[in-house]
Amino acid sequence: MRPGYDESPLNPVPAVVWVLALPMIACEAVFGLAKLGFVGGGAQGMGLAMRQLAVERVAFIPDLLVRQWQLRTFFLDESWRIVTYPFVHLSLTHALFVIVFTLALGNLIAHQFRAWAVLALFFGSAIGGALVYTLADALLPQFRFQALIGGYPAVYGFVGAFTFLLWTRLGQENANRLRAFTLIGMLLAFQLVFAILFQDGSMTWMAEIAGFGCGFLLSFVLIPGGIGRVMRQIRQR
Repeated sequence: MRPGYDESPLNPVPAVVWVLALPMIACEAVFGLAKLGFVGGGAQGMGLAMRQLAVERVAFIPDLLVRQWQLRTFFLDESWRIVTYPFVHLSLTHALFVIVFTLALGNLIAHQFRAWAVLALFFGSAIGGALVYTLADALLPQFRFQALIGGYPAVYGFVGAFTFLLWTRLGQENANRLRAFTLIGMLLAFQLVFAILFQDGSMTWMAEIAGFGCGFLLSFVLIPGGIGRVMRQIRQR
């Protein structure tokens, strides 16, 4: 066989990206098997019941955090919701979009960021998106802020990191850096149309935009050599 012809036409997805995607895939596999009667005793509607139970157990509830802040208390047994909500989704379609984006964007940025930095981007964006969502809930009591579930805020963090990489490359080429924000612009336009057609006043887009911002800003320090570069800039000032 000629050299190079035995290589895979697809870039292998780094292990750290699979670490993030596999829990989502496993959840959907369990829900699907339950729907087919292979899990949960074969009871009718078991797949939907298991999904609803999982959502109730792991969804991030902004009102809960707001009440804790008002009461000056902290419920440790509920704090894990801020890192578990990205792994369970409302439907198979919801999950498929997140899984595909996680694998595709994670594969792109994992070649530029270390494995621990990819994890930090994912969870940092999920946490940051949830905290900004909670702040909006506290400041805008006239709106209904539903529980946060699904990996979109974390995925938007990956979009932010990918935008940072494009922004940096365009800067090196002395090109228009605003072109780096084309992807997020397209996603926002698509989301706006989707929200108008299918959603009923959902405010979760705030968490997703915040996730993008967190991913973009975290990239400044998580990119290899980024912390040193930031420290040099601070000393220069």
